[in-house]
This record gives sequence, C-alpha cells and structure tokens, in this order.
Amino acid sequence: MTVLIIGGSGFLGTELVRQTVAAGQNPAATFHSRPGDQGGATWHRLDLRDPLRLEEVLDTVTPAAVINATSGGADWAATAEGCFRLAQAAAERGIRLVHVSSDAIFSGMRHGGYDEACLPDPLTPYGAAKAAAETAVRLLCPDAAVARTSLIIGNGRSEHEKLVHALAVGTRQGALFTDDIRCPVHVTDLAAALWEITRSEAAGVFHLAGPDALSRYELGELIARRDGLDAGRLPSARRSGTGLPGGLDVRLDNRATQQRLNTRLRGAREFLGGDPDE
Repeated sequence: MTVLIIGGSGFLGTELVRQTVAAGQNPAATFHSRPGDQGGATWHRLDLRDPLRLEEVLDTVTPAAVINATSGGADWAATAEGCFRLAQAAAERGIRLVHVSSDAIFSGMRHGGYDEACLPDPLTPYGAAKAAAETAVRLLCPDAAVARTSLIIGNGRSEHEKLVHALAVGTRQGALFTDDIRCPVHVTDLAAALWEITRSEAAGVFHLAGPDALSRYELGELIARRDGLDAGRLPSARRSGTGLPGGLDVRLDNRATQQRLNTRLRGAREFLGGDPDE
C-alpha cells in the first residue's frame, strides 16, 4: 500500500517515516521548507495552502492512503482550509485518510476528561483551526480516521524535552506550569498506532494519548530524572491567572481507543522511567 505522509519532516512525521523504512518500505513524504533527515523516503515539497500543488503531489504519488501529520499551527489557511482541500481531494480520489488532531480542540472545562464522543469547544485559534479540520474530514470522508493526541514526547527531541533541559541548565527563562494537565504519549507508540489504524478499515475518532494525566511540571520532573538533570532546578508556576489562552485540565480518555488497538499506548511514568533512547 502506497502511503503519503504529509508533514513527514516534523517530529511525528519523522518517526512515521522511520518506522516505515525500518519495515522495509519506501514511503512518500512531504516537507514545507526542507526534506527530513530520514533516508529511504521519496520527498515532495508541499504547502497545504496551495491547492494546485496538493493536486500535483497526489497525482505523482497516487497514494492508497494519506496520513496528515502536519501541525500547521494557528494558520487558518493551512490548518483548516488546507485540510478541507485535502479531505475533498481524498474523497474524490477514494484515498483513505488518517488525520492527526489535537487535544487543543477542548476547553478543559469538562470534569472527568474527554472521550471520543466529546464535541470540540476550543478556546484558541489553533484549537479552532484543528476543530474545523476535524469537521471537514468527518463530513467529507466518512470512512476516515481522526486521531486526537496530546503532548508528544520521546528520544529527547521533542520541544518539551528541549525546554526542560534549557530550564534545568539555566539557558532559558520561564517556568513549567503545575496546573496545566495533559496526557503525554511517546512518539514511537503514537506512530505505531497511526500505522495500525492506517492499515485497517477503522473509521471515526481515536484518542491516541497516554493513560497518565500529568502537569507540565510533573512531566518535566520525569524528563529531568531520566536524563540525569537536577529536577529541583526546574522553575514552576501556575498558569491560571496569567491570561494565557487555552484549556488547563485537558485529559483525553483513551480507554475506548485502546480496546480497538493492538498497539499499547504507554503512560509517561512508564516510558520516562526507562532508557532515554528507548
């Protein structure tokens, strides 16, 4: 099965490409500014804001499936409108679509966490764009899979891990919030789950997050200890009252999703308790 990984040069996309190459396949992947470092892939420049270029890439690759692993940030044209065009093209061509979404679509105001049936209620432009993208995918491609995820950690290369290192050694100012709760997932688990979903006919919403709900500060402590840093040097603060937008306590309930998958989504306490290169 020919699969196109959109956003293949990003953190998650790089792992998706790596796992594909390790399995003896040659994936097609896209990049925005420069190709990824992973060999064994065929790279294509793509800006989802450019509908003609999207058509060209799909015509060249002729994929049976597309994994949209790009973030796009709060850029509405890329994250919302670009995904609408992708979903429309996938529907017209009969391409299986697996779309990676975010816990940013939720406000954090719901007690008890968010399961797969919960509707988006975003508080930020990024969350609104991701929610609009989800809507486009589910309306235009009823057989598609929407995979919501949380903080992605792994191998020391994630932005959160880099931040923890910088704060611990004093090369960056700031603090880790004690009241900002998420459900971190390891990038290798996330990529494996996405591949499992892509190779199946499963449709609907999946929650690909870990089972441990942690504050960003608690997560930072685990990262510091794993990497031999002094966790006591990590500055802490509360985000409530700062005026920063976004939900505070956003817990993705992954229990229903986990029952549908063979891939086990580990909690941060487990995967950060082992070797940093695991």
